[in-house]
Amino acid sequence: MKRRTLLQATGAAAATLAAPMIKAQTLPNGPIRIIVGFPPGGGTDALARVVAQKLTTMWNTSIVIENKAGAAGVIAADFTAKQPSDGNTLLMAHINSHALAPSLQPKLGYVVERDFVPICLVGVTPNLLICNEAQPAKNVKDLVALCKAKPGQISFASAGGGSAQHLALEMFKLRAGIDALHVPYKGSGPALTDLIGGQVNYCFETMTSATPHVKSGKAIALAQTRTKRAKGHPNVPTMDEQGFAGFDATTWYGLVAPGKLPAAMAQRMNEDINKVLAMPDVQEKLDQYGAEDGGGTQQRFVDFIKNEQAKWAKVIKDAKVSADA
Repeated sequence: MKRRTLLQATGAAAATLAAPMIKAQTLPNGPIRIIVGFPPGGGTDALARVVAQKLTTMWNTSIVIENKAGAAGVIAADFTAKQPSDGNTLLMAHINSHALAPSLQPKLGYVVERDFVPICLVGVTPNLLICNEAQPAKNVKDLVALCKAKPGQISFASAGGGSAQHLALEMFKLRAGIDALHVPYKGSGPALTDLIGGQVNYCFETMTSATPHVKSGKAIALAQTRTKRAKGHPNVPTMDEQGFAGFDATTWYGLVAPGKLPAAMAQRMNEDINKVLAMPDVQEKLDQYGAEDGGGTQQRFVDFIKNEQAKWAKVIKDAKVSADA
């Protein structure tokens, strides 16, 4: 009888010891890299670094950011899709690679639903509709009237053909029934330089990139493109408030992994990333970048991506947009 009690006690103790080990196995072995599809210094890179810094401490492992810029984030996504599903390689996914590219690029080297496991939405950022000081129309109503008076003559810069900024313009053109001149650039930097210099008239630009120029007075914000005002720009009205009900054209970011990541590992990562996003100092940094409404379950992120793909597929089809437009 005593022997049986001893065996039971030993078994219980072993199970207790095993529990932390089982939990530990829900994290990758060795260092982790987060792939970013844009150069250092941009919004995607900045948010990846904020999250990585906290997870490095939480997981007690090295996490490095690896920038693989090109093709509006598609090169990085394609690279990540082909990596082992061991959790050692993650991607800071972006609207371009996971919502726009599937409809814009028929020969895409990956299938979003098959080749990635969405882990957690990190943040959603509005675009700002901005202009330089010389422009006569400084609200959306007047801008629509100007474009109708001068069809195809009012220029809008973007960070590139098929970018989130370009698609925001196409949505605006469809909803307003206007014609405007799209001027694509190789990134937000040169687009903003020419906007401020007067070479182009208007621009839909990410809040992260546009804010310093708006705060300095070099650019004027006419509207923001979510259905609610961002904390960082409480005085800038939304497109929805200016006659475009439900107008929602954002840039968003979230962590994903290659497609066969174990479910237990994805769940653990989701839980820990949610803890990171809830930290007050992280919230403060996210607010600075205009990134809101991150976090939630994996299923929330899955549904979000699916809805974004459907929304933009319709815009791309209706506006006859191509990646090099």
